[in-house]
Order: sequence, then structure tokens, then C-alpha cells
Amino acid sequence: MTPPHLPVAVAVTVAVAVLLLFLWLPATPPAAADPTPTPWPPQFHATLVMDYHGNMSVADLWYDWPGGRNLHVIRYQLAADAPYYDNEWNNGTSFFYTPARRTCRSAAVGVGILRPDWLRPGAVYLGRRDAGGFDCHV
Repeated sequence: MTPPHLPVAVAVTVAVAVLLLFLWLPATPPAAADPTPTPWPPQFHATLVMDYHGNMSVADLWYDWPGGRNLHVIRYQLAADAPYYDNEWNNGTSFFYTPARRTCRSAAVGVGILRPDWLRPGAVYLGRRDAGGFDCHV
């Protein structure tokens, strides 16, 4: 036969264990810190799918910060004269050319390419938002 004090001892042990567990766990989960913008690598290639007012295109972007330039090779979905080249320089000059048309023009746009750390100075994290069905950090 079991001594009558054993169930009380077990109950007290369980109660103390539960109490310690609650004291050990934080009252609320710790808030996640706002993400810190990661600088871009000095050189990279990216493939972009773009929708500009219903005009669909796929673009290859070659970014070259040490060289002070980037190149977009844009292929519009329904364009017979694709690709279209947009060569941007850090001195504020851009060159646009279409080999199929044998045309080239330049423009002084007044700004260079984005610095690799362009989000760092003054960026404010606004949280997460839905953008057309995509969960985005803004």
C-alpha cells in the first residue's frame, strides 16, 4: 500500500515545476529587431521580371560599382526589336541602344548608379505589407 503523503509530495513537485517553468518563460515573446539593410555586393547580375503599366519585360541587370556603371538588357514581351540596352554610368550619363534598329542615343540624367549601401543612410523600416499578393518588407 502507498503511503498517504506520496500523492501530496508528487502534486507539490509538479506545482513547483510548473511555477518554475512559467517564471523561466518570458511574459511576451521578444520583439524582433527591425532588419538592417544589407549592402549590395560591389558587382552582381540579376534577372528581373517587370510589369510597367501592363508592358511585361524580362531584364538582365549587371551592376558594377567599382567600374561606375550598370547595364540593363531589356526584352519586352511583345517587342520585335528586342533587346533594348540601357547603359548607365556614375557620371550621370546613360546610353540607350537597340541593335535591331541600329539606333543609339545618350541622355544626361543627372544621377549616377545606386551606391551598394543606398538603403543605409536614413532608411526607416515600415514593416510588412501585401503588394499584389506578395508579402513585402517596406
